[in-house]
Amino acid sequence: MRNSRPLLIIGVALFLALAAVLVAAKWMGEQGPAGTRVAVAAADIGQGSRLEAASVQLVDWPSGSVPPGAVTDPKPLAERVTRTDIAKGEPVLESKLAPPGTTGGLSAAVATGKRAMTVRVNDVVGVAGFALPGNDVDILVSMQGSAGDNGNAEQPISKIVLERILVLAVAQESNRDDTKPRVVNAVTLELAPDQVEKLDLARSVGSLSLVLRNQVDPQPANTGGATRESVLGLPPLKPARAAAPAPAPVRAEAPQRAAAPAPVRRTEGVLVIRGLDAAPQAIQ
Repeated sequence: MRNSRPLLIIGVALFLALAAVLVAAKWMGEQGPAGTRVAVAAADIGQGSRLEAASVQLVDWPSGSVPPGAVTDPKPLAERVTRTDIAKGEPVLESKLAPPGTTGGLSAAVATGKRAMTVRVNDVVGVAGFALPGNDVDILVSMQGSAGDNGNAEQPISKIVLERILVLAVAQESNRDDTKPRVVNAVTLELAPDQVEKLDLARSVGSLSLVLRNQVDPQPANTGGATRESVLGLPPLKPARAAAPAPAPVRAEAPQRAAAPAPVRRTEGVLVIRGLDAAPQAIQ
């Protein structure tokens, strides 16, 4: 009898544990799958591609970790164009899609209020091919010295004129997956309208260079530009004084001649003498 009591306690404990497991399993089965159906890419989707029915699929996603802008209904995604690359299994977010009605191509990747402009580059200007789509670059312009309007020679200068410019495409490709350097002859940049004007003027007055920068570095380059004196450590040249213009020769004016007196008109007549008085009379 003394040995049967511990066995009874163990049996009751096992029964209660089994009952708890059965109740928990039944409750979880009644709750169903905890999650949200989210649209993800069924295969790798390139930038500027038009979505089709087979491009996306719905998968279960934990309700507490659904990314903002996730799409839960794939029907409105038909004919939408992607702004960036979407990898297989990656959620299709509204921020990665161009506005409805976009026709596709590179124009779909241009952000609202921005413009795309292509500049000619070479293996040096293009950062040896490391300026790839998706990178941020600074634009440097170098201007040679020239004669100014006042006759003084302007010093050559090199200055960063635009910062944190997004590279949209290199040559005719906008693929952002390729991390290998590619030497190309043209780079397409995303610019604001005022930056387009600056870049167009800069390439007409000097030579351009692209400067690759860290994508997470927000610090601006507050520099005054590099000149020959600042690079070589020479004192700045004093501007030469402009020669005073020679005085204009004074033109001597000819002395004015006195006007000749008007000729006195003489009239013919006779002299009449009357006693001691004489008075001339004109002949009628």
